[in-house]
Amino acid sequence: MTAKALPPVVDTETWQRHLGELRAREKAATRELDAIAAQRRRLPMVEMPDYTLEGEEGPVSLAEIFDGKSQLIVYNHMWFPGEEWQCPGCTGFTSQYTRLEFLDAYDARFVIVTQGPIKEALAYRQRVGNEMTWYSTANSSFGSDVDAPPGGGFAVNVFLRDGDTVYRTWHTSGRGTEQLSHSFPLIDLLPYGRQEEWQDVPEGWPQSPAYSRWSSSEEIAARYGRDA
Repeated sequence: MTAKALPPVVDTETWQRHLGELRAREKAATRELDAIAAQRRRLPMVEMPDYTLEGEEGPVSLAEIFDGKSQLIVYNHMWFPGEEWQCPGCTGFTSQYTRLEFLDAYDARFVIVTQGPIKEALAYRQRVGNEMTWYSTANSSFGSDVDAPPGGGFAVNVFLRDGDTVYRTWHTSGRGTEQLSHSFPLIDLLPYGRQEEWQDVPEGWPQSPAYSRWSSSEEIAARYGRDA
């Protein structure tokens, strides 16, 4: 890529001054995120019904998906019946998670739930090289009840278990999921950023349509899937 524009070149003292001004905003944002997390920890919760989902070994209750843990993060993966390649955003987002054992120390687990039939879901997981644990809610209203209905969007939901009783504590979708990945934070550090047309950038900065630089599901499979 040939850049159409470059940041201005300055002396070190000027650069440090501009960096310091930005750093003040970054630290303020960090403190705000801490305050948001504190508010999230004080959210009330809602009791969930006793759903039955499908796992690799067969039917499993929502409480059993915790695998003995008290906290559970669920990524609701978009699913389109009959399609060979599912949502590239969901496929790319979840392909980032390869080492989740650190959650054990926090009494927590992170899994994928999709509307696709379990056999198709597991075959797709293998095809694209996903290493997370998958469950299907194809025969349950669970997806619809947590704002991820059939043919609908993706979502992240968090649950807390007290014995066999499960509570829903948090939910997000859309750009609310960005903070949960490492891809966008890394890309946003780059001088040219995401290079998408909606972003606020200096004149002449390279830009392209939204999502056009994202990896396709086929590309992800080629890199990480069973035939890679």
